[in-house]
Amino acid sequence: MVGEAELVRFLAGGGKLDAPENASPRYRGELLRLMAIFVDSEMAGAAGFADCINLGPGLRERRNAARIVHEKLGHAAKVLQLMERFGANSARYERAHSWAYRLARETDLGTRRIEGDMRLNVFHYPIIGWVDAVVMNVLMGRATAVQLDELTRCSYQPLAACIQDILPEEIRHADMGEVGLREALARGADASEVQRLVDYWFPRVADTFGSLSSRSIEVFRKYGLRQRGNQELLEAWHSVVSGSLRTLGLHVPARTPE
Repeated sequence: MVGEAELVRFLAGGGKLDAPENASPRYRGELLRLMAIFVDSEMAGAAGFADCINLGPGLRERRNAARIVHEKLGHAAKVLQLMERFGANSARYERAHSWAYRLARETDLGTRRIEGDMRLNVFHYPIIGWVDAVVMNVLMGRATAVQLDELTRCSYQPLAACIQDILPEEIRHADMGEVGLREALARGADASEVQRLVDYWFPRVADTFGSLSSRSIEVFRKYGLRQRGNQELLEAWHSVVSGSLRTLGLHVPARTPE
């Protein structure tokens, strides 16, 4: 195992790690935290979306929803295999939480985390119908694409390679969400009600980028696990999703998080 100072110098020069034994204890801790956030979010996201499969208005929509659930669980399994190399117990991990459990709809956690659960907070909120599901999928799907693109360049090469394989499927999930929302509007979904759902989910998805004053990004940057800050990632998502909503006759909420 390399020393901390030596490792930081190596990573600052663009170095990459390819095995747990090359990492310092602090690097291991930050990397495992990053991977746990992803795994918990994919498992919780899949569990929540699974309840929506039979809400789909037709067979194609239900198959697409089932495909998203299947692929998200597969993504969680791939990263959990990487965590096993650091000593994680997969069987125990999979039973760590009730992944389908949700808080009351009116809850607003902001960027505060529930202790012991690493899922992004957006996956604590319940989905209340098919249109609600596709709105959430559009907004969170585009956020996931921005966040995972950042990880394709992280300093732990096995994770970067894994995310490079996962990213195209996550982008496709967001694309399917946009198609589903466009079709729902074409079938007569009330545009003002759809906008109300956008207004609900938009700030909660924005919170997945974390506090804009968070100091943890500096630690991630030091270890080469992240390059861009929360503000930059949030702005990238905002730009993409505002364009997507505009093509659907919708808009971002007038008031967005600071």
